[in-house]
Amino acid sequence: MPVSMTFNSLQDDLRRYLERGTVSDTEVFDQLPSLINLAERDIAKKLKILGTLNVVTDTLVIGTAVYLKPDRWLRTASINFGVGTSPTQVRRTMYPRSYEYCRMYWPNTELTDEPVFYADYDFNHWLIVPTPAAAYPFEVNYWQQPPLLDSVNQTNWLTDHAPKALLHGTLLQCTPFLKNDERIPTWETAYTGDLADLNTEDLQRIVDRTTTRQGV
Repeated sequence: MPVSMTFNSLQDDLRRYLERGTVSDTEVFDQLPSLINLAERDIAKKLKILGTLNVVTDTLVIGTAVYLKPDRWLRTASINFGVGTSPTQVRRTMYPRSYEYCRMYWPNTELTDEPVFYADYDFNHWLIVPTPAAAYPFEVNYWQQPPLLDSVNQTNWLTDHAPKALLHGTLLQCTPFLKNDERIPTWETAYTGDLADLNTEDLQRIVDRTTTRQGV
């Protein structure tokens, strides 16, 4: 039967490749979960593809300009909101702008109107201007950090769809820890190739929302 990657099987594979990390080799054994998580974070930051895209929906609050981003948010793809009521409701896109631009465009947040722009208020929040004048339903497409692997969370999108990248990425994370610098070019080449393959496959699948997509 087909073999699927899990958090536990990945650790077993790493021990075979490294020839280190048995239970008696406590220094490496204890470090492997952290190195796996470092690789997961690195992949999520480098790949902006359909597999790491998520969608959330909510409702804007009248008179509120600052909104909490979803858990594990990395980058916003788009935000739209609905105007009117079903079945004649229409969706309108908010356009990304800098924080400074939004503040200049709508300096008085106590005034309300239909939203036009959004900006990163900080890493965890958006600023939306004009301040919403109604409880508009809104939808956010964003790239996220997949739930990190651990002994309880045995699988995620990476183990299911990008096991090679996760394996090679973790081996690359292992080399500095093991002071095995001569292996860095080997794992770096394999890892870079895996990411390129995933990105090429994604480029063939989707088109950017405003222009033909050229890269990450």
